[in-house]
Amino acid sequence: MTTDITAPPAQKRRHKVDVPGKRSGSLGSKIALLIGAFAFLFPFYYMIIGSLQKEPDSSPTGAFPDPGNLSLHNYAAINSAISLGRSLVNSGIFTGGVIICTTVFGLLAGYALARLHFRGRGSTFALVLLVQVVPFQLLMIPLYVLIVRDYGLADSYLGMILPFAINTSAVFIFRQFFLQLPPALFEAARMDGAGELQILFRIAVPLCKPALLTVVLLSFTGPWNEFLWPFLVTKRQDMQPLAVSLANYISTVSSSAANPFGAILAGACVLAAPAVALYIVFQRRFTSTDIDAATKG
Repeated sequence: MTTDITAPPAQKRRHKVDVPGKRSGSLGSKIALLIGAFAFLFPFYYMIIGSLQKEPDSSPTGAFPDPGNLSLHNYAAINSAISLGRSLVNSGIFTGGVIICTTVFGLLAGYALARLHFRGRGSTFALVLLVQVVPFQLLMIPLYVLIVRDYGLADSYLGMILPFAINTSAVFIFRQFFLQLPPALFEAARMDGAGELQILFRIAVPLCKPALLTVVLLSFTGPWNEFLWPFLVTKRQDMQPLAVSLANYISTVSSSAANPFGAILAGACVLAAPAVALYIVFQRRFTSTDIDAATKG
């Protein structure tokens, strides 16, 4: 009696097959991304280098200056002219007030338009969309008469904040996000006896962090760079935001500076630094989430 012993089949080995076209396509995309990143970052690099130069050099070779020609003299000159610290504080008060008002009112209005049923809801939302197509410059004269002459809020932070307190873009963003939340969340909370404000701040707000961060960024960019409206509201230098102070400096003082080119770039760096830092910090918070995971089913 013989026993046949069959050897186990050899395991199949998987080999990666290099596809020349795929490798060249991947390399080409990386090169294209590097070129795009360089084109995007080079103006920031040139702005920083130009702000540090003692002697102005606006030629292309100025992008690679002599290290001995770099100093903080331009920042000291512009600080002595407009007081960067005080201007930054004014910008923080103005922009912070706008962000708080925009976020609070946008949350309330967006939630009401998305989850509350009342007569005229569709017309109200259509009016919100209509307001978005009206440029702020067309409303500036009526707002000036209302804020400065009627309300008497000239030379005040409140007069600068009120015209930007409600942002229709924030209302639209919150409404669209709240519409994506599962209706079962709100129905279950109402059955448990929760009020609308409790539902908003305990259920809806924790789930809308991406929309909240988007609104904060959008609300920050506009007021931080705004210089015309604050200039109309107040002529006091100790209350003017940084953008207004820099505009005044560029139009009046920079021409008489030892290095006008570097002084202007130094002011631009100071104005851009908080915005860039905010975007870098917040971009880590934008993560994809599964909203439907909040409900069973």
